[in-house]
Amino acid sequence: RDGPEVVDVLYAVDARMLLVRRSYSYSMTSLRYLSQIEAQKLDEELFSKFRFSVDQLMELAGLSVASAIAKTYSIDSMQKRKVLVCCGPGNNGGDGLVAARHLSLFGFNPTIYYPKRTDRPLYGNLVAQCEKFRIEFLKNFSQSPIEINRDYDVIVDAIFGFSFKGAPRPPFDTVLNTLKLI
Repeated sequence: RDGPEVVDVLYAVDARMLLVRRSYSYSMTSLRYLSQIEAQKLDEELFSKFRFSVDQLMELAGLSVASAIAKTYSIDSMQKRKVLVCCGPGNNGGDGLVAARHLSLFGFNPTIYYPKRTDRPLYGNLVAQCEKFRIEFLKNFSQSPIEINRDYDVIVDAIFGFSFKGAPRPPFDTVLNTLKLI
């Protein structure tokens, strides 16, 4: 492997997809991706019918992503144990913050890039938890793909989720274009 592996929070192992497999009896061999409309309907059902809260789903999603990384990439096989977690301003970004916290507990060294923070208490609490775990927050994302390859073993893309529409605006357009080059 030449560079870090990029893990997309939404499509890699989102806990909501795990619930779909369980609820609708999908076998692991028939894994498929959800369309945007299917994911939105599932989210709505989890909130209304099953009464999950946003923070419960974030915790499940973040733990699922961290567990998948820990299972796929043993700490002993990684040179630096460094994971870059790029977080957007919405729920997918919250999933990334939770994933970073769990990765830290699993012995990895996560670094978070979270440029557009929200003032909602849930996100403030997630940031505070990461800070208490001494997880580094990057102020700028000005690294070249070569530097990212050198500095990180795995990258988690937690920028936008299934409800995102339109063209990404700064700074996320630059980040996504850089991640495409890795």
